[in-house]
Formats: sequence, structure tokens, C-alpha cells
Amino acid sequence: MAAAMKRRRGTDPDPDPDPGPGPGPGPEPEREPERGCLRAWAAQSRAVVGRWTTARCGGETRRVCRQLRDELLELLRSIRGLPVALPALPLELTVLYNSLLFTVGASDSVIKGEAEGIRQGLLRVLEACGACGQDLGTEELWEKVLQEVTVEELQAPLRRLGALQAAWWLAASQLASVAGLFQLLSTAEDRGRAHCSEGQNKLLSLIKAWRVPPEGASLPLVQSAKDLKEILHTAAAFLQGLQELEAGNFPTALSLLQEAAGGFCSKNILAQIHTCLGCCAQRMGKPQTALQHLKRALQVDFQCLPALSHVAAVYHDLGEIDTGLQALTLLYEALGKSPPPAASSAPHFLMQTELLVHTPVLTSLLRRCHPSEVKYLLAQWCLQDGRVADAVEHYLDFLSLLQEGLQQQVPLDSSSALPRIPEVFLEAASALEQAGRHQDAITVCEEVISRTTDLIPRVLRVEERLEQPESSLPGAELAGGLLSQKKESLCCLAWRAAGYLHQGWAWAKLGESKEAVTQFSRCLSDLLRVQLHGSGIRQTENLQAEVEVLQKIRFLSLIGRGTQFLEMGRNKEALLDFQHSLQISPGDPAAASYLVQALWELNRKQEAAAQWQKFSQSCPAEDGQQQGQGRPLPLYLVSCQEQAVFPHSETLARSIQDYLRAAAQDTPR
Repeated sequence: MAAAMKRRRGTDPDPDPDPGPGPGPGPEPEREPERGCLRAWAAQSRAVVGRWTTARCGGETRRVCRQLRDELLELLRSIRGLPVALPALPLELTVLYNSLLFTVGASDSVIKGEAEGIRQGLLRVLEACGACGQDLGTEELWEKVLQEVTVEELQAPLRRLGALQAAWWLAASQLASVAGLFQLLSTAEDRGRAHCSEGQNKLLSLIKAWRVPPEGASLPLVQSAKDLKEILHTAAAFLQGLQELEAGNFPTALSLLQEAAGGFCSKNILAQIHTCLGCCAQRMGKPQTALQHLKRALQVDFQCLPALSHVAAVYHDLGEIDTGLQALTLLYEALGKSPPPAASSAPHFLMQTELLVHTPVLTSLLRRCHPSEVKYLLAQWCLQDGRVADAVEHYLDFLSLLQEGLQQQVPLDSSSALPRIPEVFLEAASALEQAGRHQDAITVCEEVISRTTDLIPRVLRVEERLEQPESSLPGAELAGGLLSQKKESLCCLAWRAAGYLHQGWAWAKLGESKEAVTQFSRCLSDLLRVQLHGSGIRQTENLQAEVEVLQKIRFLSLIGRGTQFLEMGRNKEALLDFQHSLQISPGDPAAASYLVQALWELNRKQEAAAQWQKFSQSCPAEDGQQQGQGRPLPLYLVSCQEQAVFPHSETLARSIQDYLRAAAQDTPR
């Protein structure tokens, strides 16, 4: 085959040998037009590249890319309008290479369908060599071409086109295909240099060892293969680093991302890489290293605002609340400003690293927070840290977005940092209560109650084995839908009951014990809608979190109503509520103390003393055990939990101790 191909190359500058006498025209008259076409096509290709060299430093580069791409595609059609011939193939492959790069520049993305142009180019190469590959897949086609086509003039354009194919495969995360292609593109000497020791990355070693084919002056390129090689190396390191990060292999991810950070990339992508390095270090439990990388990202590109949100999160995890809040405030202000005009991308490199790396994990790490999410985090962190006045201000700012109906200002997608909106209302009510704005808290809770009333069925049955069935089983989709619907109903019930709970405590703080008892009773009445069937909560794994919240609300409401009964002198009713609360949470110190007080107020002092002695011995251990188990309370219930703490422990303890001492003295020896 090689001999036949060499005979067809026509590289001899002299005319064909004398055809000898005989009738009919010789090949010489046909060759001159072919050579004329080649010269004209090559001149047109050089002119396009020259215009790009001038235009890329100015603006409107996408428009220029589209125009030049269209010119090259028209040129490609002209070349392919004639039967395929070896002398024209180097030019054809170069025009194809440049046109694909202009396509990328015109759309600012790597379009999957455009890679079909590479396949057509390879098929024409095989056709010129008398071979066929129509039935081969793209990887098999490359293997056939690179192993069987030995024409010297085609080696450089084919290998440049191979690097471009690698870019398309990288964009599709087909790393094995890229590695296989570079094995084929490399010479034996390249493969020897690419031999990597244990711990080195095979793909990066192959790309690094690949020798770039020389660029001919007669057929210039819009982006050199050398630059393309560097971009492929950086993108491959970045992409593999993200894959290892997602898999939890953090040391390997850190090494690959550091390799990418030292590569060939723009400031924008370098900031993204340092952001990912920061997230990786944070997950490795190295917060200071994480902060170094995140601050480096902001130094490189302050518009990389995801890095700022990660900085705030790291400081928050470290317990440095002031610094975390400062970072959030700065982020909120930056998000509120119009972004600076984007610097002319002036893509000196039409194929860029950022076009080749776009994975779900990167999208997640670089997700740009919405201003309303940052406002919520400011409110939440302030409330958690006891900065009640600041929390109230931030919550009211956030709620005003909802009240004004500006839905576009409040993202509701699954990736949002926001909890469900009723929970935000309840957290705001909690902040208002702690700030002493009890009437405002009641109003906010009324909003939650009114909006959830029609969403709750009269009876909610929670079955013993209401578990998510396997998706392959018959009826799984229907059962899954019912479970989801039941979970939503339980959430709505919890929000409505929590609204009554907060109102009860707010009325209690206002000194309105009768109104407080009414709200606590409404809360308890709502909770009677839930009917547990079977051996208890433990079996309802898919709904356990929701049921636990409902039980906690019931417990807090019983404590709240019991305290108001004590205030009103209705001690027997108070005693019943405290007894029921202990059934829900056995050994709870607050419930136990209130029970003792109710017995004491009923003048059942001996029983009170006996209960006090019992709980004083068991409560500390049981309390510590309780703290180590279960899920954390929703933030909107924390203030209710704090209000349920028994306030007179020392006074009651002294009274009981005095009683016990007196009783001991009266007992005959």
C-alpha cells in the first residue's frame, strides 16, 4: 500500500514523464488546473488566518469567528467538490482543523456534532489511500488511519487533527478514548518518555511526552498544536482531579488539581481550580489550607464569587462567626452590584480549558449563590449565634422578597441553600420572639398556619412498614408517590403545629395565659391527626425524621401548656400535661422538674420529693445519652426548647431538701 501511495503522491516538481506518442491528451493539461486550484485554496486559507491574527486583538470576536468559519467551510466544500487526491489532503485537513476551531470560537462551546467533520476527513484520507472505514467507530477509524497511512506529508496534519479529536473526547469525559488516541499519536520514542512510574498519571504522561508536529509556514494555523497540547494537559488534569474529588479520593484529587493549577489557562479557570483545591482541602479537614487556596482564587479573579461563599463557610465551620459574617456581607454586596463589563475574551486561543471541563461536580462547587440565599444565611447564622437583632433584620429583608411576590428573587430549585419557605417563616418568628416582638411573631406564624391548613388531610396514617419499595418491583412508582405525598403532608402538619406552638409561647410572654393555652391546645389537637400503626416509630424509616419532629413539637407544647396551667393555678391539669410529656421523652430534666413542681403545688410533697430523688439520680446520665442520639432540632424549634427549660431548679431543690431534712428529723429513731 505504501508503495502505491508514494506513486500517487506526485511530489516530483517536474512534469510527468513523457507520455510518448499517441492519440489523446496527456495528464499535463489536467495537472496545471489542479495545481492552480491548490495555490488558490492555500492562498485563501492563509488570508483567513491572517485576518484572524489581526482581528483577535479587537472586539466582536464571535462575529469574526462566525464569518471566518463560514468562509473556511465554503473553501472546504470547494476542495471536496473534486475527487479526493493525496496532494490536496494536507491543505484539506488543515482547513478542517481551522474551521473546527472557528466553530468553537463562534459558539464558545465544544459542539458534539461538529466532531463528525473529523470523521469525514479521516474517511477521505482512507479513500485516497484506497481503503475504506465507513463501518468503523471513531476510535477504530483513528486506529486504522494512524497505523496504515504512512504518507509523510499527512503525518503532521493528521496528528494535529488527532489533538483536536482529543479535545472533543475530553469535553465528553471520555478519558480512556483520549489515552488510547495519544498512544497512537505518539512515536515509540514518545511512548518511552511517557513511561510513568507508580503514582504518576498515565494520561498526563502521554500528553506531556507527545511531540507536537511542526507547523508549516505555507499552511498557518489559527491555534498552534503546541498551545492545544498545553490546554489538553491542563484540562485532563483538572477533569481527573474533579473525578477523584467526587469519588472521595482527596489526596489524589489535590495532586491532580495542583497539576492543573500550574498549567496553561486563563485567570478565570485558574480561580476555579483554586476554588476546587480549597473545597478539596476543606473536605480533607485542612481548613487553613482551604482558606489559602480560596483566597488565592479571589486574588486571581475577584469575580469568582463562589470562592467567597466557600470562604464564609470555612470560617463558620471554624467557629469564627464574625469573619464568616463579614465574608457573607461582602458576598451579598458583590452580588447586588452589576458585574463589571467582561474583558474582551479576545480568544487568542479558540479552544480553551474552560470549554473542555464542565461536570456536575464542578457546577456544584462553582454554583453562584443567589442574593436571597446569602441574605438567608446571614439571618440563620446570626440567629444561631444569638445575634437576635441582626437576625430579625435579615429575616425581614428576606421575607419582604416573598411578600412582594418577587419569585424570581428566591430560587426554589433543589440546589438552593434555602430550606422550605414555611421553615424560614418559623425561624423568623423565633427571632422575633427572642427580640421581644411577640405580636409580630404571632402574625408571622399566622401566615404559616393559614397557608398550610388546606394541605393537611384530616387523618394521617403512618404504617409500620411504609418503606420505599425497590424500583424494579410492580407498583413501586405508585407506592413511591404515595410515600412522597405522605412525607409532604407530615411536613405541612409539622409547620402548622409549630406555628401554634410559637404562638402559644408568644402569648405566654405577653402574659396572656388563657390565649397561650388555646394555641398550645390547637397544636396538640392538630397532632392527633397522626395515627401510628404497628410497633412504633422505629419501623417508619422513610418518615422517621418527620415523625420525630412532630413528637418534639408535641412534647414542647405539653410543657408549654402545663406551665400556663400552673400560672393559672390549674395544677391538676398541669400535672397531666407533664406526665404525658414524660411519656414522650422519659427522663427529660425539664419535664421531670415541672412534674415535681406540679406535685409540690398540689401539696403532694412526699410524692414530689420521691420523684425529685428519682430524677436527680437518673436525669444527668439519661440527658447525656439523649444528647448523643437522634437528629438535631430544626432551627425554628430551638427557641421553644430553650423556653421549656425549668427556670426554678435550685429553688425547688432547696425546698425539697429542706422538706426531706425536716421529715428525717420527725422520723422516730
